Amino acid sequence: MDTGSLILNEMKTAHQWAEATLADVDNEVAMWQPGGTAHPIGSRYAHLVVTEDIFVQQLLQQQPPLFAGAWQGKTGMDAPEGAMQVTVEWANALRVDMEGLRAYASAVYASTYKYLGGLKDNDLSAEIDLSQFGFGKMSLASFLITFMLGHVRDIMGEISATKGFKGMRGYPF
Repeated sequence: MDTGSLILNEMKTAHQWAEATLADVDNEVAMWQPGGTAHPIGSRYAHLVVTEDIFVQQLLQQQPPLFAGAWQGKTGMDAPEGAMQVTVEWANALRVDMEGLRAYASAVYASTYKYLGGLKDNDLSAEIDLSQFGFGKMSLASFLITFMLGHVRDIMGEISATKGFKGMRGYPF
């Protein structure tokens, strides 16, 4: 298996696990305020999906994110533009519709898979500049593994922990 195929398969698995973690989350649970500086599940999910949309569409392909184009007004959230530099205030004020957010997530995932499926191993050594996000330069492979794949798993852990405070099962396994 080539490296690009491995990254694509791992991303699909991470998305499947994240969606399974969220399967029993309805709108009420999604907007529950856990207190302190912890963020509601819906805002964590929104952050995950919007960030991936921005990274794949805007950063890697120089296209507008889906939420600013074909999915404008249909993302299942009232303020997608705040999801990148998330604040406690934004997270607590965000209103989500899980059905709409799941549909938007599916579109973002499909876009990610299409992009990843088109990569060749020599593409993965290309350097990308993450200075605008407070990080330096790194290879595309490192970015995809560390920021994209790692991010899905990190957020899944946060959502699982928050579900635990509600007495719900977190991880699906």
